[in-house]
Amino acid sequence: MKLKKLSLRSRIFIAMILLVLLASVLIAAVTIYQYNEEAKDYHRERLERKEKAIRKSISSTIQKTTYPVTTENIPLIFREAIFEIDAIHSLQINLYDLEGQLLKSSKRTIQRDTTEQCLDAEILNALSNTVEHRHVIKTNENGQVFQSSYSYITDEKFKNLAILNLPYLENDDFLNKELNEFLLRLGYAYLAMILAAIVFAYFISKYITKSLKTISDKMNEIRLEKRNTKIQIESTSEEIETLVNSYNSMIDELEASAVELATSEREQAWREMAKQVAHEIKNPLTPMRLSVQSFQRKFNPEDDNIHQKVEEYSNTLIQQIDTMSSIASAFSNFAKMPAQKSEELNVVYIVRLALDIFNEHYISYEALEDEIIAKFDRTQLIRVVTNLVKNGIQAMPNDKIDPRIKVKVFSENDLVKITVEDNGVGISDDTKPKIFEPKFTTKTSGMGLGLAMVKNIVETFNGSITFTSEEYKGTTFTVTFPKK
Repeated sequence: MKLKKLSLRSRIFIAMILLVLLASVLIAAVTIYQYNEEAKDYHRERLERKEKAIRKSISSTIQKTTYPVTTENIPLIFREAIFEIDAIHSLQINLYDLEGQLLKSSKRTIQRDTTEQCLDAEILNALSNTVEHRHVIKTNENGQVFQSSYSYITDEKFKNLAILNLPYLENDDFLNKELNEFLLRLGYAYLAMILAAIVFAYFISKYITKSLKTISDKMNEIRLEKRNTKIQIESTSEEIETLVNSYNSMIDELEASAVELATSEREQAWREMAKQVAHEIKNPLTPMRLSVQSFQRKFNPEDDNIHQKVEEYSNTLIQQIDTMSSIASAFSNFAKMPAQKSEELNVVYIVRLALDIFNEHYISYEALEDEIIAKFDRTQLIRVVTNLVKNGIQAMPNDKIDPRIKVKVFSENDLVKITVEDNGVGISDDTKPKIFEPKFTTKTSGMGLGLAMVKNIVETFNGSITFTSEEYKGTTFTVTFPKK
């Protein structure tokens, strides 16, 4: 019988049994790996302990000897002591001169292997070039694993006398016995688990397939206000096929409702677009009106700087007109309104230019650097600043004795930061989560739809906007964006 022809109940039953078997295999594999790693650590640490103890015994022998402590006298110094050290620590000891020639060994054999008489140049180089002046090699002989450590023996003045070699046999019989016993116990445990899983899988699969029939009946009663695609499955279990047929019947009934809903959503989207465009067009109108009023009050034909002032007022008006033009040009594409363009500009200068349209005496500007070059949209940077300052002005109560709005520009590494701080009414805790939501506005704090557009502009240039506020004490907005 092919797997795809099996009922869902049979598939659940088989999957649960396979899951238990897979878990048992994985745990056994992890256990074997862990035992092998522990065995490696055990032998490495045991060799280090024995080497440390043997080196201590060798140092003691050197201190007690009456012979001059030289490399040539090593065989005399350790003539009998080397066998005593071997007996105490149960480990063969070989002593070589600094050129790799064997001087003394505790191996009690009449004829030694010729390979033991001289060390390889590779070992000598590795020993002299390592920081610890210690070298360990591992070999496999007749199915047995040996570790062999090499280190220097020094005199009281830390002058190298000889090379100490300790051949160490890795005997894993005890660890292997423990591993086999553990795996045997694990096998018994998983055998019991498999038997329990068989019984459990039988009942749970029966319960699930019974529940699926109930679910298919309930789905016939569901009405969703969206359009869905029909499910097409060539072959499946009987229970799933019943569920799919019920779902497809429901889709036919929902199709008419989905068309009506889509029409309603499009109309709502156009209404939202119209609100945002109207708000964005009104934003530059306010500074334009303020600029004209300021020009009327300060106009003096006899002023020597009249031409410069006229040019400044004209530039301000042109910039705001350009802003409205960019909004109108992008009206046909709601997702991209207003159009974004990236250009290199001096943030310090542009922020100062944006503040020129405001006549409030309590607005101050501080730039920690004379020039901060960054890539941003000139018009949109002005919009960001004017929106935030305008919100600060609106946050001031009419009876405020010492109103204050402070705009600050500075850089941190590759980031540009603009802060707008006011001492207005602040933002309540209930209002804070909604402050950047479109359509959200409060007359008290002056936080309107403009903040949502500011957030969208800043995030378009991979930046962020955050704020801190304390009710009745003030608010600080921080705009951060990369220089490039």
